[in-house]
Amino acid sequence: METIILTAPELKYAEEIWVFRKEILERDAENENQFAGCLSLDDSSSAEEWIRICDLRKREETCMEVGTQVPSHTYLAIRVSDNRLVGIIDLRHHINHPILGTWGGHCGYSVRPSERGKGYAKEMLRLNVQNAKKLGIEKMFVTCDADNAASEKTILANGGVFEKTIDVEGTKMKRYWITVM
Repeated sequence: METIILTAPELKYAEEIWVFRKEILERDAENENQFAGCLSLDDSSSAEEWIRICDLRKREETCMEVGTQVPSHTYLAIRVSDNRLVGIIDLRHHINHPILGTWGGHCGYSVRPSERGKGYAKEMLRLNVQNAKKLGIEKMFVTCDADNAASEKTILANGGVFEKTIDVEGTKMKRYWITVM
């Protein structure tokens, strides 16, 4: 795996964001969680609109304007060697919300279909655990579908400790906790 960084969505990445969106829509259409960590990217009319939404979600006083009840940061996973967007991950500042505290967790993430299987999700989550530490989060709650072996492997590789499996509207979800050091 090549080196990646997590960075805030910026206009200089607008074209990459839109190509990422298109690739997911074309190659991952059957996956109902195809935009995990990319809240509203699928519904946005442009990358610029989505970047503005991401900015509003960062603050408690403006996150409700864009339909979220918990502030969060969204990060682009950029491969350093070619400045390519390989994934998107978010970090919710807290999980004091019925859905987030049950199965939504502190973060969601998506890797570009053409970049999967290269270790980027593992590194994205590792870097996001560092971001959680900066926010003062001591234990990070992360979930995955019970049949998503790749996501489970990513969580375990980052120190995830299995808590239990729950049923969410007919879907089995596994709950994990990562101690933020």
